[in-house]
Amino acid sequence: MSAPQDLASRAKKRISRFRILIIGRANAGKTTILQRVCRSTENPEIYDRYGKKIDGAIIEGTAERGLHDIENEMIFKSNPGFVFHDSRGFEAGGTDELNKVKTFIAARANEKSLPDRLHAIWYCIPMDDHHRAFTAAEIGFFTCGTGSVPVIVLFTKMDALCTEAFQKLTEGGMSKDQAFDEAAEHANKMFEDMPHVKHLYNKKNTPYPPKSHVCLHEMHKLDADSSGLIEETTSALGDDVLKQLFVSTQQTNMEICMKYALKRYDVLGLVGL
Repeated sequence: MSAPQDLASRAKKRISRFRILIIGRANAGKTTILQRVCRSTENPEIYDRYGKKIDGAIIEGTAERGLHDIENEMIFKSNPGFVFHDSRGFEAGGTDELNKVKTFIAARANEKSLPDRLHAIWYCIPMDDHHRAFTAAEIGFFTCGTGSVPVIVLFTKMDALCTEAFQKLTEGGMSKDQAFDEAAEHANKMFEDMPHVKHLYNKKNTPYPPKSHVCLHEMHKLDADSSGLIEETTSALGDDVLKQLFVSTQQTNMEICMKYALKRYDVLGLVGL
């Protein structure tokens, strides 16, 4: 076994499962993102906190709503190394849900057993709903710490901005062909001018900002690229063993796996031995 593979193997033996909490409003595209990361077109299997599988008839059509229990584990057959927990977004009046999430994070961040510990949080913000302001509960999430668990914000459904940009360009007199060619660039400028990112990293508003963020495009496509999410999550992890476990578990980008494995061994001065 090669040196990088050996490190990843030892990491898996030590931890065995990488645990992620995904948070988002209704229709934020959470399940689709998890499917792309796990290379699956199927819904995940759901297990309760005691490891008992929940009946498929109950699961049907409820994946986006998280089955209303953050303790439930979502596992894809295609990649059982990942364990996902799902929370509904903090909608208007969602203080109860926020409190459940805070309690869950506090407990899981301090688990003595590494496999049971929460390793990362993906917080989804859909850009097809960008005109809607953050609710008090949503803002409240970033005013409470998550301990050593890094938060990565996922701006989902970025395609909606391209559609909006196309409409604005054509309404301004541009031909449809030209507007189609320039829509993506214009959408990026629109995003840069929006208050979302500035708000998230302004410590006056959010004392505990996310570690990073990533924009996700066309995740509805089966060949959608999730490498940006993988890289940002890996960078946000503070522990080298967790980094190696995460990149080896995700399986969707071998280039990233080798990059971080070799980087680790280069730091140790083992490359070329």
